[in-house]
Amino acid sequence: MSDNLQATDIKQDLSASIADRIRADILSGRLAADDRLPCEQDLAEAHGVSRATVREALKRLAAQSLIRTKRGATGGAFVNRQSFREAYAQMASTATLLITLNEVDIATACEARFALERGCARLAAKHREQVHIDTMRREVARQRDPNLSDEAFCASDVVFHRALVDAAANPVLSWQLAAAIEGIEPLMNILTYRQRDRDAVVTLHNAIVDALENRVGSKIESLLDHLCDQTLRTALA
Repeated sequence: MSDNLQATDIKQDLSASIADRIRADILSGRLAADDRLPCEQDLAEAHGVSRATVREALKRLAAQSLIRTKRGATGGAFVNRQSFREAYAQMASTATLLITLNEVDIATACEARFALERGCARLAAKHREQVHIDTMRREVARQRDPNLSDEAFCASDVVFHRALVDAAANPVLSWQLAAAIEGIEPLMNILTYRQRDRDAVVTLHNAIVDALENRVGSKIESLLDHLCDQTLRTALA
């Protein structure tokens, strides 16, 4: 039994090592988007391992969205061409997992989330388009509905702040802020929505949209500070 476990551990170590080498080639640009990887047999020979070990390495890379596989005569494993938007969910889920597993307190999460969001305020004011204004005003109108459930209010809150972040028109910033808006914020809402003063939140949201429409980034930053204080007061009450 122990020999089988040891063999399994060795196989996993080898597959992880092969996956790391291929990942390094992708990150360095030696393997570009849409490039086809060598076949399993060639990879096995190149690394001196079995095809089963190579297959496990490819599964690891696919789980990280670094490669995709295709069946058939023209099939194989290819370097994935991933967009920033497609990577939002992975960034958000990683943030959620880290915060949950490490039991980050609400004050720390709140401060981090709003500090990150403030970083996009001036760019959002500069680059915002009408679609961002319309989205945020639509969510403010939803949030004013007294019959809106707590869960729906929180979902609307995320859409509102996602639009503010995306107004910055910077895909790298939007991707980074997916952790704050789609990862941290929902966790904060779970802890605070039963205590939140909706009227105060909606008033601040409406003022943020006004400042965005008037392209006043400094005002957005100030309002986000007030929203942070409001959230902390209700969460720690």
